[in-house]
Amino acid sequence: MQTSKKRSKEKNMKKKTLGMMIASLRKENGMTQLDLADKMGVTDKAVSKWERDISYPDVNTIAKLAEVFEISVDELMQIKNESQNDTKKDVTSLIHIIMKAIAVAMGIGVVVLSILKQLDVSSGMGMLGIGLSCLAIASFANKDEE
Repeated sequence: MQTSKKRSKEKNMKKKTLGMMIASLRKENGMTQLDLADKMGVTDKAVSKWERDISYPDVNTIAKLAEVFEISVDELMQIKNESQNDTKKDVTSLIHIIMKAIAVAMGIGVVVLSILKQLDVSSGMGMLGIGLSCLAIASFANKDEE
């Protein structure tokens, strides 16, 4: 059942909370909160709370909710995997920034300490080596992501 409607649903489900996803799928299917509540055997107030992420559907009703929207449970619960992937991307991005900041700090440190004549050659080379190593790590990590 790989219709354009289903692909549209998959595209619209990206990066949403469970509540946002339920609201989006409900609207795509032309249902009111009361219509969905009747199909699920709950009140429209419960559906409203789901959509606002105040509460969540009972674990036992997730399969029925997926069935109502004509998607798999995996597609419905995909939100969690995307959130984890986003967190990993954020951490990776932060590590890149830190590595580049260390490299800049080492370079600035070498220049300033050299001007003040407070740096011997071996210490300067060590600091520059640390900076270059951090740049290399950031560079290799960027290539792995591409």
